[in-house]
Amino acid sequence: MDFALSEDQQALQDAAREFAKSELGYDMIEPDREMRFNREGWTACAQFGVQGLPIPEEYGGSGSDMMSTIAVMEGLGYGTRDHGLLFSINAHMWTNSIPIHLYGTEEQKQKYLPGLCDGTLVGANAASEPESGSDVYAMQTTCTKDGSDWILNGTKMWVTNASVADIYVSYATMDPALGAMGIVGFIVEKDHPGVTISKKIEKMGLRTSPMAEVIFDNARVPDANRLGRAGRGAEVFGCSMEWERSCILASCLGSMQRQLEECIRYARQRKQYGKPISKYQSVSNKLVDMKLRIETARPLVYRIAWIKETLGRNAEAEAAMAKLYLSEAYVASCLDAIQIHGGNGYMTEFPYERELRNAVGGRIYSGTSEIQRNIIASSMGL
Repeated sequence: MDFALSEDQQALQDAAREFAKSELGYDMIEPDREMRFNREGWTACAQFGVQGLPIPEEYGGSGSDMMSTIAVMEGLGYGTRDHGLLFSINAHMWTNSIPIHLYGTEEQKQKYLPGLCDGTLVGANAASEPESGSDVYAMQTTCTKDGSDWILNGTKMWVTNASVADIYVSYATMDPALGAMGIVGFIVEKDHPGVTISKKIEKMGLRTSPMAEVIFDNARVPDANRLGRAGRGAEVFGCSMEWERSCILASCLGSMQRQLEECIRYARQRKQYGKPISKYQSVSNKLVDMKLRIETARPLVYRIAWIKETLGRNAEAEAAMAKLYLSEAYVASCLDAIQIHGGNGYMTEFPYERELRNAVGGRIYSGTSEIQRNIIASSMGL
């Protein structure tokens, strides 16, 4: 198995790095403090082609394969420190554009995908609820057929992009007693009657990615906006989660690589007791550990693309393994980066405390580390 990038894929990743350095290389202290979403950066990414990467050309995308898409996201993660913006783009692509592309009608694809690709539309995923986070199919948001419409009632929590989104891929149940078999997927527009957005939710990290509640109060959604078959919404959601877990942390690979390079430079320049701190084994061992994490995490991520595109099979367990390992590895490397920089690492002036706050989220969103272990255990027949 060879997961090396082709010449074209490497050129694409290099271009993404340079684009991110040039267009998204701004200082992050104030945007992070003010929870400021960069809509101009969003548009620039769309013009570069990011949001349309996995979408076919006939719907406004570039039809890139999964390997190329992951390579671009890694390049962006290296080039920018605005991982809140990248997180918003990931949520938009994997849980909004992908399910519409794979499960939408031709009319839905023609209506929504071009705008989702060119940046004029922002997508969000409204699935989690106050009492059904990890146990998403225990949702209490209901949907009742009313003529040619559906009436939705309930509250969705922790919705990334909620306050800036134009459309939400959301889920509701025809009857909670049916469990997964009662779930229906919908494309909900922000202007549909009965849809309201709560105030912003302030969070520990990824603060430039807006988050809020989405409330359905007798929200009326046309049946034409039903996504997939009634009762098959769990399949739509499961597919989007596989894609998200496969790709959402690719940008963290780029961040870890940049972080390692910066730490090596710092350790060579910073002197204590008359010699660079890189000469102390306690410091060099941390740098070795950071290197090892990158080199072991990268194949896990790119292997998913190989499985899906070369073998043509589901990669749910492999996505869970990659997501679990990389999210934990990123947190560990951020802690090492802070320790290597000492007092500087703990200061807001340096990026590492912010990167740690961002990294912790990776152990929670798209299914916690504990949920990933459950998925992996199930794949082992446990």
